[in-house]
Amino acid sequence: MRYFFAGLALVLSQAVVAQVDSLYMRTHYEKSEHFIEMRDGVKLFTIVYSPKADGKKYPILMNRTCYNASNRGNYKTFNQPSDYLVMDKYILVYQDVRGRYMSGGTFDNMRPNVKGNDPKNKKDIDESSDTYDTVEWLINNIPNNNGKVGQFGISYPGFYTAAALPNAHPALVASSPQAPIADFFFDDFHHNGAYLQSYSPAFAVFGYQKDSLTKTPWYTEKIMRFYGQKVSDAYDFYMDIGPLKNMTEKYHHDNFFWNQIVEHPNYDEFWQDRSILPHLEDIDHAVMTVGGWFDAEDLYGPLNIYKTIEKNCPKANNTLVMGPWMHGGWSRERGEQTVNHIYFGDSISTYYQKEIELNFFNHYLKGGPDSKLPEAYMFDTGTKEWQAFAEWPPKEIPKVDLYFGAGGKLSVDEPTDKQATFEYTSDPNHPVPYTSTTEGLTFTPRLFITDDQRQAARRPDVLTFKTDVLEEDVTIAGEILAELVVSMTGTDADFIVKLIDVYPADHEDYEHNPDNIKMGGYQQLVRHETFRGRFREDFSKPKPFEVGKETEVSVQLQDVLHTFKKGHRIMIQIHSTWFPYIDRNPQKYVDNIFKADEEDFIKSTIQVYGSSVVRTGGKQEVNRVIKP
Repeated sequence: MRYFFAGLALVLSQAVVAQVDSLYMRTHYEKSEHFIEMRDGVKLFTIVYSPKADGKKYPILMNRTCYNASNRGNYKTFNQPSDYLVMDKYILVYQDVRGRYMSGGTFDNMRPNVKGNDPKNKKDIDESSDTYDTVEWLINNIPNNNGKVGQFGISYPGFYTAAALPNAHPALVASSPQAPIADFFFDDFHHNGAYLQSYSPAFAVFGYQKDSLTKTPWYTEKIMRFYGQKVSDAYDFYMDIGPLKNMTEKYHHDNFFWNQIVEHPNYDEFWQDRSILPHLEDIDHAVMTVGGWFDAEDLYGPLNIYKTIEKNCPKANNTLVMGPWMHGGWSRERGEQTVNHIYFGDSISTYYQKEIELNFFNHYLKGGPDSKLPEAYMFDTGTKEWQAFAEWPPKEIPKVDLYFGAGGKLSVDEPTDKQATFEYTSDPNHPVPYTSTTEGLTFTPRLFITDDQRQAARRPDVLTFKTDVLEEDVTIAGEILAELVVSMTGTDADFIVKLIDVYPADHEDYEHNPDNIKMGGYQQLVRHETFRGRFREDFSKPKPFEVGKETEVSVQLQDVLHTFKKGHRIMIQIHSTWFPYIDRNPQKYVDNIFKADEEDFIKSTIQVYGSSVVRTGGKQEVNRVIKP
């Protein structure tokens, strides 16, 4: 059942009654710092802000982070949690995870979860046990707490929130993983095993162990290997580096995380152990997972954490919220909600913070009114309005199948010519740019996520198919699976599949855009995914293609809720390079692309057959081994 919400404008017009700054925090909160001992003796640095004594008891709201809890040591919260939650009064807790900044121990990226959680076992530690031990200490040592704990976090702290769900402490009753990483092989540093080369400067943050307790970064010199040089065009910069083995030699030879990635190019036990999804069982408290439809980093995480809990824990209070944001955009209010060139409305983050997040924690931690959140609270990025669903993906919105035809025609629900073939030559030495603009080095790229795809449509190495002008609205809600039938002259290839909304030629321009951005005919990227073809049968066992042999390749895109309006067109693009967002596949099969030589990078003529189809909406099953 679908619900539409009235009175939204009235809600959005309500302003925050006070601004949370350091003066507000000093007036209303008292700070204390602690080194909380874990079961194995390691001590984790923890900052606690407690509401000043007023005879009341308050719940604890905790954020565990690898990004320096000390940043919040000067009575600053930096919008985490939101001002509404701070003013509603919680005991705010910020903790460095082990091995980071002021905490002891050794850091491990996506530390594997250990089955069970026995406080008497001093050796088997993970993020769940560290959270458990922290909660146990807090409820017994922080005055005026009401015995209830909530946890939240965005991005990596979102993973720490999700990782605390298995074997949770009984006092942990409400958790909100937000933009959480779920599995490093499928999101964040990889997409379906393809390395996100644009993340290369980020490795310094995660790949060096500190040698002492510190409140300042110890890896600044390593970051400056990239940022210490002037780079106006990242495309040229990364092309000049050449194969990834040169990245190892020049920038990351001493980075433990990079070396782990290099030595584990396939989905082996190293990556499987770091996925939190298999451990999301027997969850008995409220979970609200939050994500942004335009998150170029962690879209796989929130969708799959929600779905896994829903599958394994049908009785859990499990809610999914997806809005028109980039990575973590709901934590900041900028007035106009835009993603690059696309406008979605006003004060959408304020609405989320006040009407969704605040009510969620207030209900479960303070016994406030039932927030009555739907199962899935989703923003339609085409109609630009919130919708609620009793389940996700929803069953009531029909599925839509898209077929390729001659002359670049895309047909809806009816194949036009299954015998047709479509051909392009992919050259990794002249890859397709991922953005229509020139961009320097980025820590993680974001703005391209709604970019105009006209520049790609004009390249001969990009297949482009579009429907006739739509005579009525078409809504796609749920999963997307591109079932491609291909052949090639090489022995390996990536496949980038993009779902695009083509605007009418007379569409008005948006006021927030510069004059050179024309919305008439704009080809807005709605959803994309990269698939490394070698993993078409099994992510742990790559396999080369046979030259010239027709082969099925299933590319699973992330979910979407988007209405293609009457007068628009639906477009699909397919290509095999997208640089430097994604690293280059040599297209000659090699066992480990991170160790490929320059001469391994070859042109390949790729054919896509008319028997291919892009299935959209609802649930889509893919026949491929993810974990043996």
